Order: sequence, then C-alpha cells, then structure tokens
Amino acid sequence: MRVRRCATVWLEPRETAHFDLDALLRGGTGVVSEVTWFAHAPHLGEAVEVITEEVVALGQIGPSDWIEAGDAGAEADVVRSLLAHGLLVADDAAERAADDDYRAQHWYGLSSVWHAASRWSGLDAAGEVAEAGMDTGPGLRAAYGVPPPMLHERGDASTRIALVRADHTAFDALLDARTTCRNFDVSSLLPQAQFAQLLERAFGARGEVHAADDFDCLKKTSPSGGALHPTEAYLIVQRVEGIAPGLYHYRAGDHALQPLPPVDDLAKIAWTAVAGQQWFADAHVLVVLAPRFARNYWKYRNHAKAYRVTILDIGHLSQTLLLSATEMGLGAYITAAINEVDLERAFGLTHYVEGPLAVCGFGLRADTMTTAELDPNHNVWPRERA
Repeated sequence: MRVRRCATVWLEPRETAHFDLDALLRGGTGVVSEVTWFAHAPHLGEAVEVITEEVVALGQIGPSDWIEAGDAGAEADVVRSLLAHGLLVADDAAERAADDDYRAQHWYGLSSVWHAASRWSGLDAAGEVAEAGMDTGPGLRAAYGVPPPMLHERGDASTRIALVRADHTAFDALLDARTTCRNFDVSSLLPQAQFAQLLERAFGARGEVHAADDFDCLKKTSPSGGALHPTEAYLIVQRVEGIAPGLYHYRAGDHALQPLPPVDDLAKIAWTAVAGQQWFADAHVLVVLAPRFARNYWKYRNHAKAYRVTILDIGHLSQTLLLSATEMGLGAYITAAINEVDLERAFGLTHYVEGPLAVCGFGLRADTMTTAELDPNHNVWPRERA
C-alpha cells in the first residue's frame, strides 16, 4: 500500500491542566499541566488528538510523493492510526477522495486551517452572552474593563488641519439612515417585487465579459477580487408574497430561485443559522453568503491573500444589500455569529469547497422597537417609537 501525508496539517501543542492529589501531597499546588498534540487538517473538519510518535511521523512523510507504507519510517501501528485519522492518505480512490477534493480548491494552508477551526455548530451565542450578563454596554464594561478609546489619537492635536464640510446630499441621508435592524414585522409578508429587486441589486448579474475560452466574468454592483465574484447567495425564505417558505439558491445570471430539498422546521434552521439571535432569525429572508473558494483560488492559487479577498467580497455584498434595503424602506443586517456547520448540513455544502462566512437578513420593519438598536440620531426610530 502506498501512502502520503494529507495536503495540509497544522500541529498544535495544547496545554491542559488538571488536579492531582499526589502532586499536592508532595508539596506542590496540586495543579498539573500537560501538553497534548492536536492535528488540524481542514478536510477533516475538526482537530484530531495525536501522540508524539504520530507527530514525528507526520513531520517525516511528505504530502506530494507516494511511498510504500513500510518505507514511511514509522511503526506499522502509527501508520495505521494516522490512516484511520485521515492524516495519512492511501493511494485508493475512496480513501483519498476528501483530500483530493480539498487539494482541488488551491487553498493557502494556514487560511484553510483557520477557516475550518473557526466554524460553529449548534451554538446559542446570544443565550450565552445574555447568561454572562454581557448583552448590554454596562455588562461589557463590567466584564472587560475600559475599552480602547472611541477615537484614535496620533500626533499633536495643534497640528491638525481642519477640512471643509460639504453639504449633505440624498446619498448622505441614505448612509445616515442605514442601521442594523433587530425588529422585524413577523405578521406581514414581504412584497415579492421588493424581494426580487433587492436580490437583483445586491447579487444579480449586471453584465458579462468573455475573457477567454471557457472563462467568463460577471459584472455586479459590488467589487470582487479578480472580477471573479465567488460568493453564492443561499436563502432561507420565511415570509415572502408568492414564494413558498423554504431553502433556495439564487441564480445570479438568470435572476431566478432554485428550490432546494424541503426541511421540517424552517424557523429552527433560521434560529440556528444566526446562533440564537432571535431578532435576526425573525427576518423575512435570511441570506447565507458562501463563497465557492475554487472560483477565487483558481487565479490566486495557494495565495496568502486569497482568503482575505473572499472575506472582503462578503463585506462589499453586505453593504450593497444594506444600503439597497435602506433605500427601499426595509430593515437589514449582517452577522458573522453563525453556526456554519449547521448551515452546511442544511444546504448540502462542504466547508472547504463552498463555506458560509456570514448571514444577512432583510424584511419589513416592525412598528415598535422591542429589541434595542443603535440609532443615536433617531433617523430610523423617532423618539416616541423607540
């Protein structure tokens, strides 16, 4: 049998502490620290605990050339264990499928490790924050002390050059009105015309360029690294006029919805998607922003900046969506506090191929504010309604 190391692996020495009565009786503190090794391989999805002999073997076996298992320089049981973990890969179509699929994306190794390791599953982040008393300004201040200054000071204030303030235009008013919506009208349907217009503005194709044989590029309303536009919009549609509640994929080129397999509890999926932030789960539509990494990494292969570009892509798209929603009189938000693993299951995604990075939501605003929003100038909520 021929083997090689998986494409990317990062070895983490993780210190853990436990109480040891014998250590206390010997005159110590009773707290014993131990270092345990964990191997992070993005195609596996979670870290694997490994022993010292396995760490050594992973450092000796390369990720490119196939070698006979007996020539790996490690005991047979170590090789078997690493194969079972998926950290070594056998030259067999079924055994190497996930590693081959990962290699085909052209990830920069450290970025892929971080992407895989930062995903959540089943986390009620909002509940945990509330339980810790850190869901308010005073709570955060009490827990963490004084934050860094609101404004950054550099140099001597007397040398500053005051700039002329321009007259505000309608666009300034739009920018001032943009705020994160936490109060949606759960009793009303979003008109389909507004739903369609917002999707087209934020994600739809506005033009097409034929760059070369089998290489076409879209023009959208937001910039994208290399003009590649890798980010897909997956929808959790809850309350839209004429559209059945369910999961959908938005087809940017066709301006059309592709229905995905039905689910049993759509409201639970929405709640889980935004990690228990019920005020966000109430949105008429939730948009899961998930880049197809190979679309970007096809050009930026194993590139240290490529993952940053996909994150920037999410930021550009979300700002376009939020400003468009504001102009239409709708509420909108973006959050990165999401349960990526649960969204991957719901939409049938593989995290290193097409992975959720954030969730946006939009819909009709409620008449009254029941969950606090940051609207200091009362552009959205008049004082009597706030």
